[in-house]
Amino acid sequence: QVQLEESGGGLVQAGDSLRLSCLASARAFNTWDIAWFRQAPGKEREFVATITWTGGSTYYADSMEGRFTISRDNAKSTAYLQMISLKPEDTADYYCAAGRIAGATSSRQYDYWGRGTRVTVSS
Repeated sequence: QVQLEESGGGLVQAGDSLRLSCLASARAFNTWDIAWFRQAPGKEREFVATITWTGGSTYYADSMEGRFTISRDNAKSTAYLQMISLKPEDTADYYCAAGRIAGATSSRQYDYWGRGTRVTVSS
């Protein structure tokens, strides 16, 4: 069982940066791949980025690579999503998830989910 808790969301202006955190309860956090997804109002949940359990490999949605950076600190059982140059279209609820398939981009491939943190980007 892995419990995940996101934090760091908020209201920012276009062009600002924000760092989201995903704190895991599991002692075996360092055996899980971690991903970030987001869901905008009225839209389906979409893949943002994922990082392998070692932190050695990262994968990004094409539209977000370059502005978003995923990382993790296994000693702190925490994963991060650094976002820069935020745009109004980045407004969404952001979720972290834990899974066992490296590079997975489908939400169905993840076993545990947090409740999300809301990011609102004003123009």
